Amino acid sequence: MRDVDMTVTADDGLSLAGTLTLPAGPGPHPAVLLLHGSGPLDRDANTGRLRMELGPPLAAALAKEGIATLRYDRRGVGATSGDWHATGFADNRHDAAAALRALAGRPGIRADAVGVVGHSEGAVHAMSLGAHPGVGAVVLLAGFARLGEDALRRQAGMIARGLPAPVRPLLPVLRALFTRHLARVRTTRADVARVTGIRVNARWMREMLDHDPRPDLANIRVPVLAITGGKDVQVDPADLDEIRRLVLGEVEIHRIPDLTHPLRRDPGRPSMLSYPRLLRRPVDADLLALVAGWLALRLGETSQGREDRENREGLESRENRESPAASRRESPGGTGNSLVKNP
Repeated sequence: MRDVDMTVTADDGLSLAGTLTLPAGPGPHPAVLLLHGSGPLDRDANTGRLRMELGPPLAAALAKEGIATLRYDRRGVGATSGDWHATGFADNRHDAAAALRALAGRPGIRADAVGVVGHSEGAVHAMSLGAHPGVGAVVLLAGFARLGEDALRRQAGMIARGLPAPVRPLLPVLRALFTRHLARVRTTRADVARVTGIRVNARWMREMLDHDPRPDLANIRVPVLAITGGKDVQVDPADLDEIRRLVLGEVEIHRIPDLTHPLRRDPGRPSMLSYPRLLRRPVDADLLALVAGWLALRLGETSQGREDRENREGLESRENRESPAASRRESPGGTGNSLVKNP
C-alpha cells in the first residue's frame, strides 16, 4: 500500500488537502471516501486535544482488500485553508460531494466501484451521498437517524448521566444552561457568534439542529452497512432500527455491545470522560475487519456481477416474503444482529 497526496477542489474553489491510500498491485481499484465526525478534524480524525486516528487503520484494512481510500483535512484544519468556525453543516456536505466526484474521476480508480464510509457527522453526510449516481455502497458508523436537535438533546442527556456523583446535583442548572445555549444559537444570524463567551460556529449548529437525515436514508438504493456501539453515549443505538426501516435496499445493521462512539471497546460505564483513556487504544480490530470485508464483497464485483447479484437477491426477496423469518440472521462474531432487506 502507498499514500499519495490528493487535492480536491470544492465548489467555491477552495482546495481540500487529502491523502489517497492505494492498495498494492495495478489498478484500477475500487475506492471509498472516508468522512469523519464533527469538529475541526484533520484527514485522520484528529484534533489538537483528541487524536482518534481513524484514517490510517481503516485505510490499511481496506488496502488489504484491494480498496483505495480518500480522506481530507476539513476547512481551516491541517493543510486546508479557510475558517473552521465559519464553515456550515451544509458546507461539509458539499465538500464531501466534491471529494466523491474527484475520487470517482481519479485515474486508477474504478468509477463503477466507489463507496462512502462515514463516522458520526460523517455518517449523516454519507446518507446524503448514498443516493448519488455512481455510489455503490454506504457504511454508517455511529450515524443518527432523527432530527439533529433531537440527537443533540439525547446526547446531552447521556453525557449528564455519566457525570461524577458530586456534580449530579448541578444537573438542573446544567440542563437550563444547555437549553439557553441552544436558544441563543438559534437567534444568531452570523456564521460565527459568541455564546456564553465562547466563539462557536453558529451556522453549523443552526443547520445541524434543523437537519433531518431520514429523507436521505429513504432515497438510498445501494447496500448499506450500519454499525453503532452499545456503549455509544453520543448516538442512540436504537437509531439502527430506523435506518433498517427506512433504507429500501439491502441493509445490514450491527449493535456491537461494548463499542463506544470513538470506535474502541470499553466494558465499563459509558462516559465521554473516558475518551482520553480510550483513545490511547487502537480502533477496534473486529470493526475494521467487518467494514473491510463487507465493502470488499460489494465493491470488488464487476458491474455484471452486481447486476447478477441484485437479480439473485430479488428472487430471494420474493422467497423471503413467503417465509419472512428467512431474511433474519445472526451477525458474525457475536457483534449484534443484522437484517438484510432486498427491494
